[in-house]
Amino acid sequence: MDAFFSSGAISGFVLLSFPHILALAVVLLLILGLFHTRIAIRNHPRLRRTIRYGLALLLLLSEASLNIWYLSQNIWDARYTLPLELCSLTLLLSIIMLLTRSRWLYPFLFLAGIAGALQALITPNLSYEFPHFRYFQFFISHAAIILASLYMTWIEGYKLSWKSVAWAMLLLNISAAAVWGVDYAIGANYMFLAHKPDTASLLNLLGPYPYYLLAEEGIALLMFIILYIFFFLLPDKITQHNHSRKGARSS
Repeated sequence: MDAFFSSGAISGFVLLSFPHILALAVVLLLILGLFHTRIAIRNHPRLRRTIRYGLALLLLLSEASLNIWYLSQNIWDARYTLPLELCSLTLLLSIIMLLTRSRWLYPFLFLAGIAGALQALITPNLSYEFPHFRYFQFFISHAAIILASLYMTWIEGYKLSWKSVAWAMLLLNISAAAVWGVDYAIGANYMFLAHKPDTASLLNLLGPYPYYLLAEEGIALLMFIILYIFFFLLPDKITQHNHSRKGARSS
């Protein structure tokens, strides 16, 4: 049990190891399961509420357990453990979105939340291997961020437009500006806005500070556009095409 919780039990997470691939496979199955059952869930109000509140509770417990772990291991530090990384922010905002069914938060959380969580799942910034507590907490929390926005899309029927991409970029930059203020005030480096991480990172490919921040802006915009096209523009085009074919046949 000590090895499960201990902050000293650092073994180093191995990218694309069996535990990593297994976690990604489970997340993919959950996403496909939600999509496959979307109509059945949509037609049962009580089940819809159960899943919506269940996801909110899962996100809340995930963040609470992480902070309890920080405190129990005497490693809580405002410079490193505040919920000011992008995924931490979208996790907390996803709870609010699920509880209030906020259409105002939805575009930002669908685009920035899914993009950020996907990047984290594929290239985890994680020091603990399976079966450590942090391994489970990390993958559960990021999977729940994705499922929260997909639930609002597939079950609640929320939609995006091209304006949503601009709105999400605006909120992303407002969030980054606020986090930069905190970084400056307490000497932190949340979102890597002050400097690159000390360890090897994909940011090393994006040029020196502050130019890599501009490159990140372009990457974020590209990912937002891809998500919008894949989840909304293409499905709408396919639906319109199918309807036009049915109309032609009936005439």
